[in-house]
Amino acid sequence: MDLAISAITGDLANRIISFLMSEYMDHVCSEEKVERLQQLLLRIGMVVEEADSRYITMLIQLKTLVAAMYQGHHVLDTIKYRKHKELICDSSALSIPTPNKRTRTLVSSASHKVFNSGLIRTLQNLEAGVANMAEFVILLGGCERISRRPYDAYLYIDNFIFGRHVEKQQIIRFLLHHNTPGSLAVLPIIGDAGVGNKTLVTHVCDVERVRSHFSMILHLNGDDLFRITDHERLSGRILVVVEFASDVDEDDWTTFYHFVTNMERK
Repeated sequence: MDLAISAITGDLANRIISFLMSEYMDHVCSEEKVERLQQLLLRIGMVVEEADSRYITMLIQLKTLVAAMYQGHHVLDTIKYRKHKELICDSSALSIPTPNKRTRTLVSSASHKVFNSGLIRTLQNLEAGVANMAEFVILLGGCERISRRPYDAYLYIDNFIFGRHVEKQQIIRFLLHHNTPGSLAVLPIIGDAGVGNKTLVTHVCDVERVRSHFSMILHLNGDDLFRITDHERLSGRILVVVEFASDVDEDDWTTFYHFVTNMERK
């Protein structure tokens, strides 16, 4: 009988020690994973912040990095919440009956395993994003930086300031990326007189990238559309800016459009 009790006691002690060691190792591994998660979030956050300050066309890669970063921050916030919740539960553990305490322990252990697997998946996604981030960072260095104080893109009317920076970049993007052969691209800029549309277009035409993209920039008045016929020997990529003070005759516009289209095909 004594031998049986001794064997049972020894086996129980070994199981308790194994359980405590397993819990300790899980805790150590979890702390290491959390630290690794914070490091990865810091690296990705720096790249995303730099990308937000540049004009980029690699939107798919950026969205992937941002999604992984948000997922990582969600997991990190959940970890902080769990730690706070465990502290509250431990402070009130003395007032909980033993059967309920055992049930809570089992549920907590199962929840910890599920959360730990989620932490591992998040780390894998972040590490994959960081591994594929080198080329993205290299290409990012070639993108133009956004001016934080674009004074030339602001308009002042009656002590109010209206930002035209977004419109300016949309026009530049349209001019530089529209290269469909055989079709004439028309971008209307509509607005009342005196709101700064002419100033906006002038600043766009003064941008170095726009001036180097077109071999010639012509400025015409809506009342004198056919003055473009004076430039029959035009060649290369041409930008035509037409200012309308009033509605244009549809027949005149159709004739002008076909003339410019045919000139482009020559």
